[in-house]
Amino acid sequence: QVQLVESGGGLVEAGGSLRLSCAASGRTFSVYAMGWFRQAPGKEREFVASIAWTSGRTLYADSVKGRLTISRDNAKNTMYLQMNKLKPEDTAVYYCAARSTARSATIPANYDYWGQGTQVTVSS
Repeated sequence: QVQLVESGGGLVEAGGSLRLSCAASGRTFSVYAMGWFRQAPGKEREFVASIAWTSGRTLYADSVKGRLTISRDNAKNTMYLQMNKLKPEDTAVYYCAARSTARSATIPANYDYWGQGTQVTVSS
């Protein structure tokens, strides 16, 4: 089992920045990649970004390219999401997730472990 705990959410004005963290514990050696998803009220959970744990290869949703940056610190077993130039449409609960295989990074069902989520609210 892998346990994931997110932190760093909050309320920010449009154009502002936040950094989310996701601390992993447990059988972290089994993790192939991790990702961030978000879910706004009444909408499906959507892919934001992913990072391969060993290679560091990243993938982003088109809607966040150039504004959000995913990174990881292997020594701390922690993943980050630096969010800049935030927009009201970025408002959602953000979830971190981990998967043990090389399946598609953008599909939630391909992830084995999930955090509890952290709320990000961007005011206009």
